[in-house]
Amino acid sequence: MSDTSKTVKSDSSEPEKTAQAAKSEVTKAETAAKADAAKAAKTAGVVETQDTVAPADDPTAAPVAVVDPRLLVREEGLKGYVTEFKRKVKGGELGSLPVVIGLIVIWTIFQLQNDRFLSADNLSNISYYLSATGMLAIGLVFVLLLGEIDLSVGSVSGLASTLFAVFVVTHGMNAWLALVLAVLTGIAIGALQGWFFARIGVPAFVVTLAGFLGWNGLMLWLLGASGTINIPSDTGPVHLLGQSSFFMDQAIIGAYLLAGLAVVLSLVGNFNEQRRRKAAGVPFRATGEILLRVGALAVAAFAAAVVLNDAAGVSNALVLFLAALVIVDFVLRRTTYGRKVFAVGGGIEAARRAGINVPMIRITVFAISGGFAALGGMFFAGQTASATLSAGGGNTLMLAIAAAVIGGTSLFGGRGTVWSALLGMLVIQSIQTGLDLLNMNTSIQYMITGGVLLGAVVIDSVSRKSQKAAGRG
Repeated sequence: MSDTSKTVKSDSSEPEKTAQAAKSEVTKAETAAKADAAKAAKTAGVVETQDTVAPADDPTAAPVAVVDPRLLVREEGLKGYVTEFKRKVKGGELGSLPVVIGLIVIWTIFQLQNDRFLSADNLSNISYYLSATGMLAIGLVFVLLLGEIDLSVGSVSGLASTLFAVFVVTHGMNAWLALVLAVLTGIAIGALQGWFFARIGVPAFVVTLAGFLGWNGLMLWLLGASGTINIPSDTGPVHLLGQSSFFMDQAIIGAYLLAGLAVVLSLVGNFNEQRRRKAAGVPFRATGEILLRVGALAVAAFAAAVVLNDAAGVSNALVLFLAALVIVDFVLRRTTYGRKVFAVGGGIEAARRAGINVPMIRITVFAISGGFAALGGMFFAGQTASATLSAGGGNTLMLAIAAAVIGGTSLFGGRGTVWSALLGMLVIQSIQTGLDLLNMNTSIQYMITGGVLLGAVVIDSVSRKSQKAAGRG
């Protein structure tokens, strides 16, 4: 009896030994596969952790490395970049490509219709007048990244310029102090609206629509029967933001200094990112690619400097607008707060489970939108040296929203960049200025801008569908 039991026990242990041996072999094979993948990544100049999977037709076979297609790009040279570009386009990762192509087409058409369109003076006017609405668009980018909308930015901008005029003209307040109070008012208004949305649960559309009406009414009440308050423009912020105020008093070297600064900042930023990504063990741009990108930026920046110097120089309004873009871009891409904004826009429940204070992010985003709306109001005041009934009215709101969306920020949230405010405003301001040169009616401007906006939203929707189909949406 005992011999029989020993025999049975011995036989039952054989499968266990076999299973353990097989498991050991799989582990060894997996380790070898990972080593091979790491070696391939190192050869390509990229440090990347590879996943391993077993072949579908033989689940018991040793796992094989799944190579990220990005790792093959630099090995294939130019052909690899072309392949990667095609992959991104098919996957809906269009980036700024559509708006850049659209801008080239718009400039070509208007130049063929009127040879003054690409003149230095006209391009200088475009660069100046895009800054005011562009400031509103910067704030709206934050809101759109959450997948929400702020309909009050036009009214808030008009109210801010009116408050500034009342403080300075009626009460004799220092202009710079009045500017600070006007911007703080915009931030407070945005935070209040964000609180109703985040804490009370009122839809952002309704809250900001109420703000659109209410703050516009308050602006009209402050302006009184005259409807206009003229602001002294010989000194202070209104002078600084005026069309006759230029960086370094129109010194030719000023434009080239700005261009050089842009190139240096881009170079330093790209190499810092490369270093961080290397240390983190994720794909990074090759040095040659960085130099090519920075070289392209240098050509564009110095070409713009030449053109603006041929006119009258770089306006201070444009310099401040570009500075705001750089700062906000850093906040969104390089800070924890910026990553939280993208996380909330990408999925509220996932962000909440990750420990993000979703209501606070929402409130601060609307506060930022209100602050930039107030700054935009000051830019409008600088253009006209007054606060008027039309401040922030008309199509200001629609153009600001259109600029952010046309530039590439998604209406569905979670995707976009602050530079879309610049690209979108370049498109819109180019259309407006070109049609003015052709003496076209304002109604034509509205229809064309509306068509461009619809096209941008369609591209965004199709892009999202393509990403989902490719498994990246």
